[in-house]
Amino acid sequence: MTVSYILPAKMSSLFLPGYHLDRALSQERLTASLLSGLGLLALALAVIGIYGVMSFSVAQRTREIGIRMALGAQAPEVLAMILRHAALPLGAGLAIGWAAAAIVSRYAASLLYGVGPTDPWTFVAMASLLGAAAMIACYLPARRAARIDPTVALRYE
Repeated sequence: MTVSYILPAKMSSLFLPGYHLDRALSQERLTASLLSGLGLLALALAVIGIYGVMSFSVAQRTREIGIRMALGAQAPEVLAMILRHAALPLGAGLAIGWAAAAIVSRYAASLLYGVGPTDPWTFVAMASLLGAAAMIACYLPARRAARIDPTVALRYE
């Protein structure tokens, strides 16, 4: 007679090595998965919003960009001008977000595993990720502005 013959299928799973650990951590894994998904959704919405605002800003400045290019500004100069225009609000947003995260993370300390609430590497990694995503969202309208034909831009209304 084998053990599987004596014990029902449900009871034999109780003796598997990781069974109890998996059951104990299932709620935490679900919470972590949901929070990660919501974080990615928030990042996507932020990038879409930044892209929309920068596209609107570039569209409003089309005539100005056309005049600058007609007077001799090169495409890299226009690209740098648009990205500089976006860098100040981005830097301010990152600084405010960093301070807010440092304050709020103390309340979420019980949800963290293996990381302190004010872990500097986590803060640097997240600020870098958000900054890179925001700069990519700003780069696309800036590249489009740098490719504007001055004669078309001066006729733009």
